Amino acid sequence: MKNRYLNRSAISDILALTESLGLLLKTRLWLQILIGMITGIGLGLLISPRGMAVVSNHTAELIAGWVALPGYVFLALIQMIMVALIFSSIVLGIASCGTGDQLRRLGIRIVPYFLLTTTIAVGLGIVLTEWFKPGAYISQVMVGDFSMEAVPQAADGVSLNLQENPVDRHLSVPRSLVNLIPANPLRSALDGSMLQIVVFSIFFGVALLSIQSTRARPFWDIAISLQEVAMKIVSWAMMIAPLAVFGLLTEITAKLGFDAIVGMGGYVGTVMLGLLCLLLFYLALVYAIARIPPLALLSHIRELQLLAFSTSSSAAVMPLSIETATKRLGVTESTANFVIPIGATINMDGTAIYQVIAAVFLAQVYGIDLSVPALLLLSATTIGASIGAPSTPGVGIVVLATILGGIGVPVSGIALLIGVDRILDMSRTLVNVTGDITACLVLDRLLLNKHEINHNSK
Repeated sequence: MKNRYLNRSAISDILALTESLGLLLKTRLWLQILIGMITGIGLGLLISPRGMAVVSNHTAELIAGWVALPGYVFLALIQMIMVALIFSSIVLGIASCGTGDQLRRLGIRIVPYFLLTTTIAVGLGIVLTEWFKPGAYISQVMVGDFSMEAVPQAADGVSLNLQENPVDRHLSVPRSLVNLIPANPLRSALDGSMLQIVVFSIFFGVALLSIQSTRARPFWDIAISLQEVAMKIVSWAMMIAPLAVFGLLTEITAKLGFDAIVGMGGYVGTVMLGLLCLLLFYLALVYAIARIPPLALLSHIRELQLLAFSTSSSAAVMPLSIETATKRLGVTESTANFVIPIGATINMDGTAIYQVIAAVFLAQVYGIDLSVPALLLLSATTIGASIGAPSTPGVGIVVLATILGGIGVPVSGIALLIGVDRILDMSRTLVNVTGDITACLVLDRLLLNKHEINHNSK
């Protein structure tokens, strides 16, 4: 009873917030983004030294750098307000559950669900890589042509320290669990430790739900205002999304062309096939539980998928994910605001299948025969590494380095993957975001069915 008023107010406040992105859906954002993708790739191929090369290398770099400016502005705006958006969304999602029982039912289901889908993704990746053996088509000479100078830093500043002591790099399980709880939430926010921010937000939201509504209301109002400000900034950023997509793809294509993709066709094809299988699994799961036909689901989420593909960041599209889940797919506000921010941090099935395929691929390249225990260790490490990986572009390649050391694969082999990682990063982000939407639909329908069963039994 004490939180009934808070729950009613929560629903109305969140409903008002979702209108901030409604205009974007009405203006056929997906079509604008699609045009930006096509024209960006076209311009990139036109000026690329590995494409038509209509201009000099220096001029191509200059054009690509300036054209990509809106893209980096877009990503910077999203990254600027991401901590505030994740915190406010999780707190509001928990508080809007109304009762601790409803929150408990959602929380009990969400962790096993994420672990199950991630395990399926990892298992699928191992099967495909062992079946097609893409590493057998890469010679040792080709490996030697790459240097670790090409390995970039992660977008959030995380560097790839190859000289790091493996003992120091791999914390014990107890220490890792303790480190999930931020001793200083402000430090976690400054460092961009999203998993710690999620844990802090969950604790804060549960505590807010547990106290008297009169005392909780001021903090609720602050969270509402914080989310509204974040959503407003996101709406500004979304106005330049088509230009951002155009610029980013122009720069990528101008630098790489399609030569790198052709040279690594077997590896790229295996990853793409794995991501496609995972996407089909999501569509089948949604149809089986939520009874939404695959084509209808794809039609509802096409804007979201295109933007996720273009930006390579599930965090960047999180507001649009919430908007799509609630407005287009009928997911309850409390479920969407709780599941999607958490899913953007720990539900990385696309990243998991990419990492395990890349690891087994490099093992094949170096002639390392992975035994069953090694594959089991790889699976466990990949599942753990994918959970909490920062949802920003370029991080996957850095996280991969921590996985390779555990199975004895030279980390220097990562340089072989750099040339094609960008297109794969875009593709796995699309799958990650689709997985978050799937989780919302599945968990929401399961909770609704449970509620209906309990209601009928009474």
